[in-house]
Amino acid sequence: MPGQTLTEIRRLLTEAGLAPQHRFGQNFLIDLNLMRKLAAAADLCPADTVLEVGPGTGSLTEILLDCGVRVVAVEIDRGFQAILRTRLAGHPHFTLVQGDALGGKHNVNPLVLKALYAQPPRLGGAYKLVANLPYQIATPLLMDLLLIEPGFARLTCTIQREVGERLAAAPRTGSYGPVSVVTQTLADLTPLAIVRRTAFWPRPDVESIMLTLAPRPPERVEVSDVRGFAAFVQRGFQQRRKMLRRLLRGWEEAAALLAFQRAGVSSDARPEELSPAAWRALYEAVTRLRSR
Repeated sequence: MPGQTLTEIRRLLTEAGLAPQHRFGQNFLIDLNLMRKLAAAADLCPADTVLEVGPGTGSLTEILLDCGVRVVAVEIDRGFQAILRTRLAGHPHFTLVQGDALGGKHNVNPLVLKALYAQPPRLGGAYKLVANLPYQIATPLLMDLLLIEPGFARLTCTIQREVGERLAAAPRTGSYGPVSVVTQTLADLTPLAIVRRTAFWPRPDVESIMLTLAPRPPERVEVSDVRGFAAFVQRGFQQRRKMLRRLLRGWEEAAALLAFQRAGVSSDARPEELSPAAWRALYEAVTRLRSR
């Protein structure tokens, strides 16, 4: 049966002279039932092309390949790259990208996209993410994967619980921010399970959450330019305690007030007080007035 126990992972690392590296966020999910739950939640079919970030020794990778999908795995650690090449390089549906999943602070590495688009889904398939994401890159990676084209049909992952709470946070809460607004505008979020520290080796300092993001089709997104919207919201939250009127500094007062009036939003409101729907309305009102 695919998937690796803790004993097998330790053996592979010992034979390679390796140890988990904190700087790469290397905490291995060792609960195989949870790992299979993650793969099952992705609703995979053999025609899919799956992105896996941080495959490590390839435990989840083996489970994914057993589903018949194409897997593009991105690994930054050279030692783990060697293990993956030894174990899986001969598999016809496996592609290894050696490097960082991010090409900058907020964007997917172009080499990753090149490898993905070189392995397009077969008829009836889709691009999907299935991964135990390193905590440090989870937020920017998920945000960019929600924005890129061609898009992903599903993002299924294990991430830090705090990050998951930010994605799902409601207005006027401490966790609510730009990632909440963008995520809730572009996707439907389904929590799958809280993952305790004991499910990992080495044990992380925090709990994790397993969840699925299902990106919405364009007709349900309700913004004309998703990247422009994301940038607008990000700018709005740069000073979350300040009134939103500062967003339109440089505008004539009458035009600025008109934008807020058309959106049905008070210019005295603060970023954390606006729902995702209110943010969408404000962005569209501003965009229309700018184009006049």
